[in-house]
This record gives sequence, structure tokens and C-alpha cells, in this order.
Amino acid sequence: MRKLTVVQLLPALHAGGVERSTLEIAGALARKGHRAIVVSAGGRLVQPLLDAGGEHLTLDIGRKSLLTLRHMPTLRRLFAEVGADIVHARSRLPAWLGYKALQALPAAQRPAWVTTVHGLNSPGRYSQIMTSGQQVICVSDTVRRYVRQHYPQVPEARLQVIERGVDLTAFARRARPDRAARRALVQAHPVLAGEGPLLLLPGRGTRLKGHAQAIELLAGLHQAGQTGARLWMPGLVEAGREDYLAGLMAQADQLQVADAVVASATTDQIAQAYAGADLVLQLSSKPEAFGRTVVEALAVGCPVLGWDHGGVGELLARLQPPGRVAVGDMPGLLARAQALLADPPRAPALIPYTLTAMQDRTLELYEQLAGSR
Repeated sequence: MRKLTVVQLLPALHAGGVERSTLEIAGALARKGHRAIVVSAGGRLVQPLLDAGGEHLTLDIGRKSLLTLRHMPTLRRLFAEVGADIVHARSRLPAWLGYKALQALPAAQRPAWVTTVHGLNSPGRYSQIMTSGQQVICVSDTVRRYVRQHYPQVPEARLQVIERGVDLTAFARRARPDRAARRALVQAHPVLAGEGPLLLLPGRGTRLKGHAQAIELLAGLHQAGQTGARLWMPGLVEAGREDYLAGLMAQADQLQVADAVVASATTDQIAQAYAGADLVLQLSSKPEAFGRTVVEALAVGCPVLGWDHGGVGELLARLQPPGRVAVGDMPGLLARAQALLADPPRAPALIPYTLTAMQDRTLELYEQLAGSR
């Protein structure tokens, strides 16, 4: 097998699912002896990319400005000079720039063009670029159906479902209850102490993540007699979201559960958080493309409760059906939470959504496209 040069395009390397997938594929390429180049505006994940054997070119290709168009000649030269076999775009504006740069190359010199639809973006001409790949990777069947619905002109054969995957060494199955993990959580956040159940809702500070519904659920548990129940929301505390946090804490105070709620910055010990929790919540009001939290928590062995839509509903249907609740059904959410806490379902024996599977299938796709050039 000849060595490939793969160039991935995305706005920046700060944090998030797109960025994580980029690093995971770059690392897999480097381990196989391929050349992995990432083009972005940079960020805190550049060093981990370099440590994994990848290369980085700093270009602000995600900035929504006419000035960004000046990067197209640079991309064209890059593709030609490194002899790129594959150009893989993971976001809309970088995809437009990459696509136009490729079209400026002679046909015989053009690398294969791959796009990944990571999210359920508003349909339209701007988003349509993500369906332009010779192969279009969909991160879930939910995404594949969404593309088929809004872009029916895209041939089915060009759509490849390659689900995101988790590292089962990082999210290894834990015995339950994991008392050591709970003690560690309580040591970091003493408010979480007590014999009652611990609910966990990880997610950034935005209304889309369902923090208000989680607080309402906690209040419902207290009113039903489970006064020891606690709620931890890591990721909620972040710069610029102070007013949102204040509003949530006011809601908790009004519902008389403020002393049972902990909001914090993102934790770098999320696997331990899953192990120490009794129930993980996934209450995003907007359908998610995949729902990695569901897989991570179930891999560790913690039950998940979430709205039955998007990638979250798809994953729960396959891995833990009792965790699904109709979107917005708060009485149903409370009843299902009580049922899951009283009789936790057995964790799935097999987690098919693994990091290794995602990496292997993506590299196989690259190799097939490179071989057909």
C-alpha cells in the first residue's frame, strides 16, 4: 500500500467533536505511515496534533469575511506542492475554499475530494457544499436521512455512514456502583455528597443543551421524595455565559433545589464523572447529529436518559431503548428517570461505536479513493 498525503480542512483547533475527529484521523494516518496535514486557524489542539504525528498549516479559513478568499491560491499551491491524495473538508466555509482551490488545478492533478457532514445544518446553497464530496461521510444514519431529505440529488452511493466512535480504553466499563469515582467527585464538589442519586448533564453553556429541563427534573425528583438527588452540570461555567448561568440558578432557587445543583467548567475527568453518576442526561432541544455522550456513558456503564430525536434517539434505540422519552414530555421524563434509578438497565454488552472502527473505515475510504485516481 502506497503512502498517502491527506489534507483536512476545518475552521480552528480549539475544542469540539469536529476537532476531535480531525485529530483522531490524523493520528491514525500517522501511525500507518501516511502524511496527515491539517489546515486551520490554530488553537489549543495544535500541539496534540503535532504530538500525534500530524502537521499543521495556520490559515484562517473559517472566518466569514471576503478577506478569507485570499487563502484559495495558498490552498491550491499547498495541494500541488505536497502532492495531496485526499482533501477532506469538515466545515462549510473551509469546504467552499477547498472546493474552489481544487477546481483551479488541472483535472489530472486534483486530489480526491471528501466531505463530512458533522451536523444538521440549515439546508440551503451554503450548506450544500458539504454534499459535494466524491464520498460524503455521514456521522450517523440520522445525518444520512437528513441529507437524503434536503439534498435528494446526491446519489445514495456517495453517502457513507461512518459513525463517530469512542476510545474504549479511555471509557472502560466500570463496576457499579463505582464508590471510588463518587468519592473523587464529592472531593472536587462537596455539594454532591449524600446518599441520593447523582444526575449528570455534561454540555456547554447554551439553552440548546437542556439545563433548565434538567433542573426541572431534579425538582420533580425532590417533590417525589428523592430529596437527596443532586445534579452536576460540567461545562456550564464559561466566559461570556454568566447571565445564562445566573438565570438557571435563579430557576433552581425558585424550585427550592439550588443547594442540590452544581455548575462547573468542563471536566477533564469525564469518564470518572460517568462512573460516579447514577444517570446521565442528554436533553438537547435541537437534534444532534450523533450524540457521543450517550456512547461514552453507556461504555462506562452508566444509564442514559434523553430526548428521542436525532442521533441521541438513534443511539438509545440501538443501545438502551428504555432511556428514550418523547421530546418535551416533562412528566414522561420524570417517570422514566424514576424507573431508571429504581431499576438501572443492564449496560450493553457490546459497544459497536468505537474509535478504532471509525478510524479504520475512514482510512479504508481514503485508500479506495486514492487507488481509483
